[in-house]
Order: sequence, then C-alpha cells, then structure tokens
Amino acid sequence: MATFGNLTDRLADTFKNLRNKGKLSPADVDGTVREIRRALLEADVALDVVKQFTSAVRERALGDEVNKALNPAQQVVKVVNDELVTILGGEQRRLQFAKSGPTVIMLAGLQGAGKTTLAGKLAKWLAGEGHAPLLVAADLQRPNAVTQLQVVGEQAGVHVFAPEPGNGVGNPVKVAKAAIKYANDKVHDVVIVDTAGRLGVDAEMMKQAADIRKAVDPDEVLFVIDAMIGQDAVATAKAFQEGVDFTGVVLTKLDGDARGGAALSVASVTGRPIIFASTGERLEEFEPFHPERMASRILDLGDILTLIEQAQKTFDEEEAKKVAEKFATDSFTLEDFLSQMQQLKKMGSMKGLLGMLPGARGMKEQLENFDESELTRTEAIIQSMTPAERRNPKLLNGSRRLRIARGSGTTVTEVNGLVQRFEQAAKMMKTVAKGGVPQIPGMGPIPGAGFGGGKKKGKAPQKKSRSGNPAKRAAEEKALAAGKPASNAPAGSGFGLGGGKADGMPSEEELAALQKMLGGR
Repeated sequence: MATFGNLTDRLADTFKNLRNKGKLSPADVDGTVREIRRALLEADVALDVVKQFTSAVRERALGDEVNKALNPAQQVVKVVNDELVTILGGEQRRLQFAKSGPTVIMLAGLQGAGKTTLAGKLAKWLAGEGHAPLLVAADLQRPNAVTQLQVVGEQAGVHVFAPEPGNGVGNPVKVAKAAIKYANDKVHDVVIVDTAGRLGVDAEMMKQAADIRKAVDPDEVLFVIDAMIGQDAVATAKAFQEGVDFTGVVLTKLDGDARGGAALSVASVTGRPIIFASTGERLEEFEPFHPERMASRILDLGDILTLIEQAQKTFDEEEAKKVAEKFATDSFTLEDFLSQMQQLKKMGSMKGLLGMLPGARGMKEQLENFDESELTRTEAIIQSMTPAERRNPKLLNGSRRLRIARGSGTTVTEVNGLVQRFEQAAKMMKTVAKGGVPQIPGMGPIPGAGFGGGKKKGKAPQKKSRSGNPAKRAAEEKALAAGKPASNAPAGSGFGLGGGKADGMPSEEELAALQKMLGGR
C-alpha cells in the first residue's frame, strides 16, 4: 500500500539487522526499538502513540517470549505485528444496523477529505451486501456538491434524495429529516447522509453537523479522514469528537504517497475504531478495515485473505471450473484468455493486487514500473482478431498479424509477443491441470518432475570396450550388453569402479554400466 511504503521499507531494514543473531541482547533490542521509533515519527504518527507503541514492544522484546524463542528475530516481528494491530484498533468493527426502520449513517469531516465520493463507495458496497441504500444530499454549501453526489449515485447504481439544488440554497437539517420519511415510504433500509465540510474546523460547521445528528438520530456517525494530512488529522479528529462525536472512522486516499501517520494514530487517540478504508479512486476500491490485515501489509507480510475475498467476488466458480477443464483438454483459446483478463481487471489495480502478496516490497521497482495500460493493449489486440483467429491462433500468418496490429494501434512485434506468451501460458496451465509441474520458460525442466522441454531421448548407442586385449574386450562388451559391470572391482573400490584409468577415475564404459545398474537410461 503506497501510503505506508516508506514505513514498510524502514521496518524491513530494521528487522534485517536481527536475522543473523541467535540471541538478542538488551542493546540489540534498544537499537531496534530506537529505529522503529524513528520510522514511526518520520511516518507522522502522533508522539503519544509512538511512545506507547515502542514501550510495549521493548517490554515484550526483553521478556521470555523473545529470549526463549528459537528464532528471536521472527519473534520480534511478531511482537511488532501484535502491537501494530493493537494501535490500529485490535479487532474489526462492523457497521451497526438498526433493529427496526432504516439504518441512518451520517458522514462528517473536512472539505476535501472525500466524503461525497466515499458516500457513493459505501452505497455501492452496501448494495453488494444485499441492502437498498439511499444517498441524501445534505451538503448544500459547497458549489455543485449536490450534482456531484447525483453523478456518483448514478455510477454506483443507487438512488439519490436531493430535493434542494444546493449552492447555498436550502436547509440541510430539513433535507435530512425528510430523507428518513422518504426512505420509509420507498423501502430503503439504509440512509447515507452526506453533510457539508469546511476547509477547517469552525463553530458554524460543528453546529450544523450537531443539528443534523440531533434531527435524524443516526445509528452510525462516520468521521471521514484524509490519510494524507498527517498530524493534523489527529487534531481534527479530536475537535470533531468534542463537537459532534462519532462512532467510527473511515480512511480515504490510502493509495496516496504521503506518510500515513493518521491511520496509525486516529484509532488510538480517539478510541474510535476504523471501520472502512478507501484504497483508490474507483468506486470498487473500498473495503472493510481489518487491523490485523493492515498490520500485515505494513510489515510486508502480505494480505492474502483480502486478495482471496476480492477474487471470490469477481470470479464465477462455475466459469472457473469450465476454464480448468479447457486447460486440461488443450481447448483454452484467446477468447477464454480475454474473458479471464477482463475479470482480473474488475478486481482493481494490478499494482494493488500484487502489493498484497508477501514480500511485495522486494519487487518495489518492478511494481513501480508496471504499466497498467499493458492489459488494455492486450485486450485491444485480441479484440482486433476475428472469432476464428481467437479460437485458433495458428491461422495468424504475417498479413493477418499486420492487420491486427493496425486495428489495435500496436506493432506486429507486440502481436507476436502476445501470441507467444499465450501459447507458453496455455502449455504451462495444461501441465498444471494434469497434476504436473510446469517448465518455466528460460529455466529448463525442473529436476525430478518427470518431464522437460527437450526432445525425447532415443535409445542410447551401445558402448564398446576400448581394451586392446581381444579376450578382455569381448568379455567387457558381453558384460555391457547384459547390463553388468565391465570389470571386477579391485579390493576397496566401490560400485565396481577403480579398475579403469590410471588416475583412479572410472572409464566411460564403467560409468555407463553403473548408470544402467542404477536404473538410468
């Protein structure tokens, strides 16, 4: 995750220094804690949180938990992971829904934090969970805020309640109250109220937010906070807590390149849990916040569970079975490849997906240089082919490839590269589908796998004896033909070797005989 990139790198370098130590001394622990403290302060984590965190880590690292561990360095990583989970809120906190009537969720925060876009993301997520959300345009101060919410609502596929035009016209408290009645009449089970923000915390803003809260009595008040504003996020959160109070926090812009200290500070400082996180600009890039998974990402241990959940939402199980059967029967085509790639794109940014793998920071340069538009170019090339060409790439002669390159705005070299990669991938997946281990291009066959990319070996030519003695030569050739050692071994030699060359090394005949004895070909 981009926001925690620098922190992840600093912590990884800190732990690297511990790997070769069989036992950690107090000086080692103090040095590690000192580096962790610097890393957190550079990441804009609140000073009180840093003190509390490093104190807990030092205490546990000097205890028996680490000293008696077989691998102290790994145990220190575990301690840091546990304490990160603690300052991030401990356990996941889910939305609290009303027992009767519509659940009312009020969004509050500074202007520019991303409240309106987040309202659309939350509505889309709730719709995917089987709810019928209603977006309420109660931000009547910011220019075009009502229009923006209507556009976002249309993109998310949810209804928007906007009786007032906004731009300074209308009473947001009356709009919020009317929305509850409208939701009851139209059977919406969740109401999301988008309130006005300001460029800074002020009395007028707090009063309006407090009045709306009093009027609609929300089940959840979510404070939307920009993860990129650093230490100021904590001060803003405290001011909102005192003026309006809130039940949970939503982090936005976690895909930014800022230091991300707000995310590590706000839950601990306010005592309110982080419930959701926005990880990108698209409406789909929104997820429930799991403290343990976020801690794992910060420490570059990956987030496989979130990756699996995203795949399960995107990929159809029946379709996956059909594709597996096509791999096994060698009937996987470029049409299937295009379908799989389009489903993969629905999961989100490839950089984001790869970043969830353990050790992803080790591929930092590759991830930064990854071109997301490469998938779009590949899609264009396949869509420029005729259905017959997609089903049978062997039809692609020179003139066809030139036509495809012109149609997709690419070069013939790129078309050739795609076809070659597709054929290699299809072969590898066929091998996997049949229970084998694929030969990775450029690496040769895997030892012991029982297959390879080379040609089938024919019957090895029969070796002949090189002895100058006719009787001995005839005996050795007869022994070789029978698969027996070519000569009797002198005392003390192993496997019938030692009677060959003067330097004690076995001859070619002896090696061939030995290979035959051991089952070689």
